[in-house]
Amino acid sequence: MLYFILIILVSGFLFDLILDYLNIKNWSSNVPDLLKDVYSDDKYVKAKEYATVNYQFSKIESLFSLGVILFCLLTGLFGKLDDYSRTISDNPIWIALVFFGIIGLVADLFSTPFAWYKTFVIEQKFGFNKTSWRTFITDKAKGYLLAALFGGIILSALVKIFEITGTNFWWIAWLFLIVFMFLTTVFYASWILPIFNKLTPLPEGELRNSIEEYSRKNDFPLSDVFVMDGSKRSTKANAFFSGLGKKKKIVLFDTLIKEHTTDELVAVLAHETGHYKLKHTLTAFILGVIQMGFMLFVFSFLQNNSQLASALGAGHSGLHLELLAFGFLYSPISALTGLFMHILSRKNEYEADAFAKKTFGGLALINALKKLSAGNLSNLTPHPVYVFFHYSHPPLLKRLEALS
Repeated sequence: MLYFILIILVSGFLFDLILDYLNIKNWSSNVPDLLKDVYSDDKYVKAKEYATVNYQFSKIESLFSLGVILFCLLTGLFGKLDDYSRTISDNPIWIALVFFGIIGLVADLFSTPFAWYKTFVIEQKFGFNKTSWRTFITDKAKGYLLAALFGGIILSALVKIFEITGTNFWWIAWLFLIVFMFLTTVFYASWILPIFNKLTPLPEGELRNSIEEYSRKNDFPLSDVFVMDGSKRSTKANAFFSGLGKKKKIVLFDTLIKEHTTDELVAVLAHETGHYKLKHTLTAFILGVIQMGFMLFVFSFLQNNSQLASALGAGHSGLHLELLAFGFLYSPISALTGLFMHILSRKNEYEADAFAKKTFGGLALINALKKLSAGNLSNLTPHPVYVFFHYSHPPLLKRLEALS
């Protein structure tokens, strides 16, 4: 079992390494004709340099992460951690909380230098970073608190369900996680996002009037429009809507409003409206629920298998050990299900673009997509194989061709 896990981890790393190499080598030497109005030659060179630096950095980070995991597996460190957790308490819930709590803390301590370098060196060099040291540290602290709260609730519930239900664990745990997913989706913009960002209602004026007029004309049940202080951390721009059911909250980054015209911003909203009208959001939620149920169903065939704990170097069994080992084993299946979701997502993006073109006009959306790409220094010519495996959105040039 241990060798099988090692093969999966190393194979996955090498596969991603090949895809990343193909992608970085596929950059066009010249700016594509459709984007010469927003990409000067200098800006295109800067975008290519940004991609190259991130590619080299990600190789180092991924190799380091793989090395740490392999070291823990080959030395039986996970088993030693399980032994230590059992000295704290004999309660299965506390054992699991201590076990994953230490793993999470150590993993974050290892990843923090990489996050710091990414933020304060790479993003700073290319003019994206607006994060202060204070924000960086407070984000970490808030992340720890949320992980302890939500992670603790989920893990405690799963261990308790495992103890009580036995072979029925997978579907009862599935029902619990469905409720948790639903609540998180519904209340994300209202409860979780404000912990990290300030949301203020979009003030009265041309933009709000245009958004509300479009929503009325297209029967889009818009409850609130908020501006998020994205510029607190980065110059990159984005927009999204949150919530399920009839009431939706639109969140616009302040950086998006700063760089785009009213028509371009309404076109972005029209695209998001397309996702709602075409039931893409609901479908994605349902498919996510099905994916999670399938994963738990597969796990049910391996639960109480002592080989999972043994592969981690542990002398005892426990749900926490089985979940960790299963996570390694399930990664190829997860990649395949993720592949299907990416294919569907790219299809949905084309459909949402077409909806925006039909209900508002394609030119404004084209201009918005161009500006977003230029502002984020995006890869304009990603390798098709890389797109197939990793892109949830079609490449920009493909979207522009479909909208033209």
